[in-house]
Amino acid sequence: MTISMYQASVPVFVRALTNLSQVLKKGEAHAKAKGVEPDNLLQQRLIFDMLPLIKQIQIACDTAARGAARLAGVEPQSFPDNETTLAQAQDRIARAIAYVKSFKPEQIDGSEARKVVMKTRHGDVEFVGLAYLTEYTLPNMFFHCTTAYDILRVAGTEIGKKDFLGDR
Repeated sequence: MTISMYQASVPVFVRALTNLSQVLKKGEAHAKAKGVEPDNLLQQRLIFDMLPLIKQIQIACDTAARGAARLAGVEPQSFPDNETTLAQAQDRIARAIAYVKSFKPEQIDGSEARKVVMKTRHGDVEFVGLAYLTEYTLPNMFFHCTTAYDILRVAGTEIGKKDFLGDR
Protein backbone atom coordinates (compact mmCIF):
# COMPACT_ATOMS: atom_id res chain seq x y z
CA MET A 1 0.00 0.00 0.00
CA THR A 2 1.28 3.42 -0.92
CA ILE A 3 0.70 6.62 1.02
CA SER A 4 -0.02 9.70 -1.03
CA MET A 5 1.38 13.18 -0.47
CA TYR A 6 -2.12 14.35 0.39
CA GLN A 7 -2.53 11.61 3.02
CA ALA A 8 0.90 12.40 4.47
CA SER A 9 0.15 16.12 4.74
CA VAL A 10 -3.42 17.43 5.00
CA PRO A 11 -4.83 14.96 7.56
CA VAL A 12 -1.63 15.27 9.63
CA PHE A 13 -1.83 19.07 9.58
CA VAL A 14 -5.51 19.00 10.54
CA ARG A 15 -4.98 16.56 13.38
CA ALA A 16 -2.03 18.48 14.84
CA LEU A 17 -3.88 21.81 14.73
CA THR A 18 -7.04 20.23 16.16
CA ASN A 19 -5.02 18.82 19.05
CA LEU A 20 -3.34 22.22 19.52
CA SER A 21 -6.80 23.77 19.83
CA GLN A 22 -7.79 21.20 22.45
CA VAL A 23 -4.71 21.71 24.65
CA LEU A 24 -5.23 25.47 24.37
CA LYS A 25 -8.80 25.01 25.66
CA LYS A 26 -7.43 23.03 28.61
CA GLY A 27 -4.91 25.80 29.27
CA GLU A 28 -7.72 28.35 29.31
CA ALA A 29 -9.78 26.25 31.71
CA HIS A 30 -6.76 25.80 33.99
CA ALA A 31 -6.08 29.54 34.09
CA LYS A 32 -9.72 30.28 34.90
CA ALA A 33 -9.72 27.65 37.66
CA LYS A 34 -6.65 29.30 39.20
CA GLY A 35 -8.19 32.79 38.98
CA VAL A 36 -5.69 33.97 36.37
CA GLU A 37 -6.61 35.97 33.26
CA PRO A 38 -6.49 33.24 30.56
CA ASP A 39 -5.32 35.61 27.81
CA ASN A 40 -2.10 36.15 29.78
CA LEU A 41 -1.09 32.64 28.72
CA LEU A 42 -0.43 33.95 25.22
CA GLN A 43 2.68 35.79 26.44
CA GLN A 44 4.10 32.83 28.37
CA ARG A 45 7.47 31.48 27.24
CA LEU A 46 9.58 28.50 28.15
CA ILE A 47 12.60 30.76 28.53
CA PHE A 48 13.31 34.42 27.80
CA ASP A 49 14.85 33.90 24.37
CA MET A 50 12.06 31.72 22.97
CA LEU A 51 8.92 32.99 21.29
CA PRO A 52 5.73 33.25 23.40
CA LEU A 53 2.75 30.92 23.13
CA ILE A 54 0.86 33.09 20.65
CA LYS A 55 3.79 33.07 18.22
CA GLN A 56 4.07 29.27 18.54
CA ILE A 57 0.39 29.01 17.60
CA GLN A 58 0.75 31.42 14.68
CA ILE A 59 3.80 29.62 13.28
CA ALA A 60 2.19 26.17 13.62
CA CYS A 61 -0.87 27.44 11.73
CA ASP A 62 1.22 29.17 9.07
CA THR A 63 3.42 26.13 8.57
CA ALA A 64 0.44 23.86 7.94
CA ALA A 65 -1.39 26.38 5.72
CA ARG A 66 1.66 27.35 3.69
CA GLY A 67 2.77 23.76 3.50
CA ALA A 68 -0.48 22.60 1.94
CA ALA A 69 -0.52 25.54 -0.47
CA ARG A 70 3.05 25.08 -1.63
CA LEU A 71 2.53 21.35 -2.15
CA ALA A 72 -0.54 22.24 -4.22
CA GLY A 73 1.54 24.68 -6.24
CA VAL A 74 -0.46 27.77 -5.26
CA GLU A 75 0.48 31.00 -3.52
CA PRO A 76 -0.16 30.57 0.23
CA GLN A 77 -2.91 32.58 1.90
CA SER A 78 -1.60 35.17 4.33
CA PHE A 79 -2.80 35.33 7.92
CA PRO A 80 -1.95 38.56 9.80
CA ASP A 81 -0.32 38.02 13.20
CA ASN A 82 -2.70 40.18 15.23
CA GLU A 83 -4.22 37.82 17.81
CA THR A 84 -4.25 39.11 21.39
CA THR A 85 -6.83 36.80 23.00
CA LEU A 86 -7.32 33.07 23.31
CA ALA A 87 -10.57 33.39 21.36
CA GLN A 88 -8.66 35.01 18.50
CA ALA A 89 -5.97 32.31 18.71
CA GLN A 90 -8.69 29.64 18.48
CA ASP A 91 -10.15 31.45 15.48
CA ARG A 92 -6.69 31.48 13.85
CA ILE A 93 -6.42 27.72 14.33
CA ALA A 94 -9.93 27.18 12.94
CA ARG A 95 -9.19 29.34 9.87
CA ALA A 96 -5.93 27.48 9.24
CA ILE A 97 -7.71 24.11 9.52
CA ALA A 98 -10.43 25.26 7.10
CA TYR A 99 -7.82 26.51 4.65
CA VAL A 100 -5.82 23.26 4.80
CA LYS A 101 -9.02 21.24 4.35
CA SER A 102 -9.86 23.28 1.23
CA PHE A 103 -7.11 21.49 -0.70
CA LYS A 104 -8.15 18.40 -2.63
CA PRO A 105 -6.05 15.25 -3.04
CA GLU A 106 -5.64 15.89 -6.77
CA GLN A 107 -3.96 19.23 -5.99
CA ILE A 108 -1.31 17.69 -3.73
CA ASP A 109 -0.88 14.11 -4.91
CA GLY A 110 2.04 13.83 -7.30
CA SER A 111 3.90 16.72 -5.68
CA GLU A 112 6.74 14.49 -4.45
CA ALA A 113 9.11 15.79 -7.13
CA ARG A 114 7.48 19.21 -7.66
CA LYS A 115 9.81 22.15 -7.09
CA VAL A 116 8.81 24.09 -3.99
CA VAL A 117 10.26 27.54 -3.39
CA MET A 118 10.03 28.98 0.09
CA LYS A 119 10.76 32.67 0.39
CA THR A 120 12.63 33.60 3.56
CA ARG A 121 14.23 36.78 4.85
CA HIS A 122 17.57 35.21 3.88
CA GLY A 123 16.46 34.47 0.32
CA ASP A 124 14.65 31.71 -1.52
CA VAL A 125 15.06 28.11 -0.36
CA GLU A 126 14.28 25.38 -2.88
CA PHE A 127 13.04 21.89 -2.13
CA VAL A 128 11.39 19.07 -3.97
CA GLY A 129 7.93 18.30 -2.59
CA LEU A 130 8.72 15.18 -0.56
CA ALA A 131 11.75 16.75 1.10
CA TYR A 132 9.78 19.95 1.75
CA LEU A 133 7.09 17.94 3.53
CA THR A 134 9.26 15.49 5.47
CA GLU A 135 12.37 17.55 6.18
CA TYR A 136 10.88 20.98 6.78
CA THR A 137 7.10 21.33 7.04
CA LEU A 138 6.17 18.43 9.31
CA PRO A 139 9.13 18.85 11.70
CA ASN A 140 8.59 22.62 11.88
CA MET A 141 4.85 22.33 12.55
CA PHE A 142 5.40 19.68 15.24
CA PHE A 143 8.19 21.75 16.83
CA HIS A 144 5.81 24.67 17.32
CA CYS A 145 2.88 22.49 18.43
CA THR A 146 5.19 20.78 20.94
CA THR A 147 6.54 24.09 22.21
CA ALA A 148 2.99 25.41 22.65
CA TYR A 149 2.11 22.23 24.56
CA ASP A 150 5.22 22.62 26.72
CA ILE A 151 4.41 26.25 27.54
CA LEU A 152 0.91 25.24 28.66
CA ARG A 153 2.31 22.33 30.66
CA VAL A 154 4.89 24.53 32.41
CA ALA A 155 2.04 26.96 33.21
CA GLY A 156 0.42 24.11 35.15
CA THR A 157 -2.15 22.85 32.66
CA GLU A 158 -2.91 19.21 33.34
CA ILE A 159 -2.23 17.75 29.93
CA GLY A 160 -0.34 14.69 28.85
CA LYS A 161 0.84 12.78 25.83
CA LYS A 162 -2.72 11.68 25.00
CA ASP A 163 -3.74 15.33 24.72
CA PHE A 164 -0.87 16.05 22.33
CA LEU A 165 -1.61 13.00 20.20
CA GLY A 166 -5.40 13.39 20.38
CA ASP A 167 -8.13 10.80 20.36
CA ARG A 168 -7.91 7.82 18.09
